[in-house]
Amino acid sequence: MALFHCHFGSSTLNLACSADVILPDNRKDPNRPLATLWLLHGLSDDHTIWQRRTSIERYAAAYRLAVVMPAVDRSWYADMQYGPKYWTYLTDEFPDLMRQYFPLSARREDNVVAGLSMGGYGAFKLALNLPGRYAAAASLSGALDLAAIQGAPERRGSLRLISEKRLKGTSNDLLHAATKLVRSRRPRPRLFQWCGTEDFLYADNLRFRDHARRIKLPVDYSESPGGHSWDMWDQQIRNVLTWMRVEKS
Repeated sequence: MALFHCHFGSSTLNLACSADVILPDNRKDPNRPLATLWLLHGLSDDHTIWQRRTSIERYAAAYRLAVVMPAVDRSWYADMQYGPKYWTYLTDEFPDLMRQYFPLSARREDNVVAGLSMGGYGAFKLALNLPGRYAAAASLSGALDLAAIQGAPERRGSLRLISEKRLKGTSNDLLHAATKLVRSRRPRPRLFQWCGTEDFLYADNLRFRDHARRIKLPVDYSESPGGHSWDMWDQQIRNVLTWMRVEKS
C-alpha cells in the first residue's frame, strides 16, 4: 500500500485543504479505476487520525481498496453558518479533485463511505441524501440524531455552526433524510450501524435504529459492550470492510 499526504486548494472553501489517501499495490487490472472507501473523522480529529489510531492501511490491503480521508474541521459535514461550506465542498468539489489526482472509480457500486462519531453522522448523511453515489455506508458510534442533540442545550456545542437554525426536517436531520429516501424511488444504500452500549451516543443510535425499523429502511445494526473509544473502532472498521464486500481491484 502507498500512503499519500495531499495538500491542495479548494475554490469552494477558499482554503488550503488536506487529505490522506491510501492506494493498493498489485492491482489485478491497472486500467480499471479503484473502488474507494471515503473514511471520515470525528469532531475532535482530522484526516490523519485513522492511520494514527488504527491499522486501516493494513486492513484495506486485503481488499486492494483505495481509502480517502478528508479533513473537514468541526463542520459536521455541513455548510456552516459562520464558516466554510463543507457540505458543498465534499459533494461538489472534493470527489472530483481526488479523481483528478488518483485513479478512483466514480461508479456507485465502487464507492462506499464510513466514519466514526461526527464522521458516522457524515457517512449516513452522504448516503441518505446522495444515494445515487454510494453503494453502502457505515456509522461507528455515530451522532445520528442531531435534532435531539440540538434540542438539549447542554449538548449543542458546535452545532451552532451549522447553517439551519432548526435542524429537524432538513437534510441535516438523518431521521428526516431516511424517511425522504424511503418515500422516493431512489436506490437505497446498504447501511451498517454499530455503537457501544456504554457510549454517550448510544441513545441517539437507538433512536435512529428504531426509526429505520418503523419506516422499513434496512439497517445492519449491532451493538456490544464498550464506549466511545479507539479500541472499539479499530475492531469495528475490520467488520465494516468485511461487510461492505467491495470487489477486489
